Amino acid sequence: MNPLVRPGCRPPPRSRHGVHSLRGKLTIANVGLLAVGIVVATAVSLMGMRHYLLDQVDAQLLKTRDSLGGSQLTLRQIDSLSALAFVHDRLGPAADESKPDSVFAAVDRHGRAIEVAGFRPGDTQRAFAAAVDDPASLVRAGEPRDVTVNGAAYRATGTRLADGTYVLFAASTDGLHKGIAQALKLDLAVGTLLLALLACLTMFSVRRRMLPLEAMVETSSAIAEGDLTRRVPSSHHPTQEVEQLRLALNSMLHQVESAYRTREDSAAQLRRFVGDASHELRTPLAAIRGYLQLYEKGMLTDPAERRRAWDRMNAEADRMGRLVDELLTLARLDQRPELRFRNVDLSRLVRDAAADLRAQQPGRPVTVDADGTLLVRADESGLRQVLGNLVGNVRTHTPDDVPVRLGLERVDGVLRLCVADKGPGLAEEDAARVFDRFFRAGGGAGSGLGLAIVEGVVRAHGGNVAVRTAPGEGLAVTVTLPVR
Repeated sequence: MNPLVRPGCRPPPRSRHGVHSLRGKLTIANVGLLAVGIVVATAVSLMGMRHYLLDQVDAQLLKTRDSLGGSQLTLRQIDSLSALAFVHDRLGPAADESKPDSVFAAVDRHGRAIEVAGFRPGDTQRAFAAAVDDPASLVRAGEPRDVTVNGAAYRATGTRLADGTYVLFAASTDGLHKGIAQALKLDLAVGTLLLALLACLTMFSVRRRMLPLEAMVETSSAIAEGDLTRRVPSSHHPTQEVEQLRLALNSMLHQVESAYRTREDSAAQLRRFVGDASHELRTPLAAIRGYLQLYEKGMLTDPAERRRAWDRMNAEADRMGRLVDELLTLARLDQRPELRFRNVDLSRLVRDAAADLRAQQPGRPVTVDADGTLLVRADESGLRQVLGNLVGNVRTHTPDDVPVRLGLERVDGVLRLCVADKGPGLAEEDAARVFDRFFRAGGGAGSGLGLAIVEGVVRAHGGNVAVRTAPGEGLAVTVTLPVR
């Protein structure tokens, strides 16, 4: 079972393309905005067209009204042929049609249609006169008005003759309204076509733009299923925001993978550490338990044997004590303790370590290259432990007559401490594991924690450790510390 997928947890669902999806919402939003725009544009254009056409009709009616009103004619004068011809030229024949293009009627003060030039008013003229309730108000009005004659729409106006008779005339607006209706139908048809085309283009464009997000969903699903190596691929034509999101997500996934790998490595290292520590402690405990059992059974009767058993138990106890101390040191280093930094003369510490080695092994040639004073901001006890472990490693793993060199120099703002011997050296595979805990090349002496402690202390100071070795060429350990 994958440790990333917890029981009862499911990977994120695949994206579904519906009304509630981002693709559907964007499509609906675009189509809705275009629909509102089309409706507003159509309404404004139709209103403008209607206003323009009505202005044309009203201008013609007002021109006729002003011409007839300014002539100062009476109805009797209009009865003459010449006057009638004038009216016919201006207004056209007053044919008695149900819905003529123009209507002319003469009405008295009471609003009843009367004869003009011997012609009795027809049904259209009477309906026109009846549609105008108050001829006087229509004449006083500055603009023509809308009236309905026999179910047809007209724009009507009028004038008053010299004898008090009212002459009313109107122009039909049915053609105007039909034209507007046809224009409305055309606009609706074109708008519907545009909306359908926009919907298709939006769905295609959004689908193309959503491909990186779908790739992110697939990547997150794969990672939830345990594939930590998956990353979000780059698209061919990425947008700036999506590319930023992709880079941020890939960076986060890299951090998650690194943290998971680090946790797994730490857990494996802890298991090896516990196993190795148990194995190292088991040997001295078994020796002490064995001698105690011999003593309990009375098998150590000779004083010399008892003394030897006592010395062996003390030695194993000391070994366990040193091992426990080293384990505690490593545990504290893993917790990144706060070191007591102060100015330390590293040259003096190197000379002291060389003096200790000469005292312990007088026959070993020791060379020291650490003259003068080289100060470093560090924890003195930690540096003494580093030097003690490096010198102790040489003392334990090389013969007594093998030369050793302790060098210290300042290069490019750092201090380099080198402890090199002319011993047998290490193979390449052993050199790669020399800083591993409990590693001992060839099963040699020691606990295998010395160089691991050196590495931990140096890293706590912000430095690093490197080894240079080869079979038959000795071992050189170089410690690099920053000068604070």
